[in-house]
Amino acid sequence: MSNSMASRDVVIANPQGLHARPADLFSRLASRFDSTVEVVKDKQRVDGKSILDVLMLAAVQGTTLTIVATGADANEAVEALARMVEEYRTLEEVTDETTKKQTG
Repeated sequence: MSNSMASRDVVIANPQGLHARPADLFSRLASRFDSTVEVVKDKQRVDGKSILDVLMLAAVQGTTLTIVATGADANEAVEALARMVEEYRTLEEVTDETTKKQTG
């Protein structure tokens, strides 16, 4: 099993920032991946699978975050989470698209 690392900078697109609902969606989507997921804002690094940690970032619209994943599905995790943040997509939209990509 590969232990690769992937990262990507994203800018919060949601006008209300990464408040409770999108933070919940982010952490739930991150939890679907086997990889470790961390989110970095300035010098603060948090667990992307924890809604409380994600909320502690207090990321408003326009904030740049770095999503870092380490594990076998790191690339897929980073891409799915980045799409969700940049486009403020719902968990279901990102999951459907990721599943379609993986199956065919």
